[in-house]
Amino acid sequence: MPYINIQVTREGVTREQKAELIKGATDLVVRVLHKDPAATFVVIEEIDTDNWGWGGNPSQTYARGNAERVAISRS
Repeated sequence: MPYINIQVTREGVTREQKAELIKGATDLVVRVLHKDPAATFVVIEEIDTDNWGWGGNPSQTYARGNAERVAISRS
């Protein structure tokens, strides 16, 4: 019985996008592992951006720095 946990930042993922993620993750497990889709559970957790980080920085800090790098590279 596969259990798939998808975590995304809370930034406006739509109901339709969530449904597509659930279907896609289920289809992948069925195709690769030959599991029964009726016994496959998918949970989507939305995480506030202030509770998410990497590289030792909160996600907002990383996103700001990344936006600045992109703007500079386009100049």
